[in-house]
Amino acid sequence: MSEHTYKFNVKMTCSGCSGAVDRVLKKTEGVSSYDISLEKQEVLVKGTIGFEPLREKIAKTGKEIISGETVE
Repeated sequence: MSEHTYKFNVKMTCSGCSGAVDRVLKKTEGVSSYDISLEKQEVLVKGTIGFEPLREKIAKTGKEIISGETVE
């Protein structure tokens, strides 16, 4: 399965919010790397996981996903 890069705009107001997303992504199978920017309210994820399963994992943190897209 090929790797994709996904970009999500996630409403995060503090380091606790970004920490929650970090903890979920760390345990998610199919995620090879990720970058969480609290300043930009952005989560970039690379991996073989599909878009929908990844969106659901991030949504389970309780953070609002404003938008999401496949970058490559």
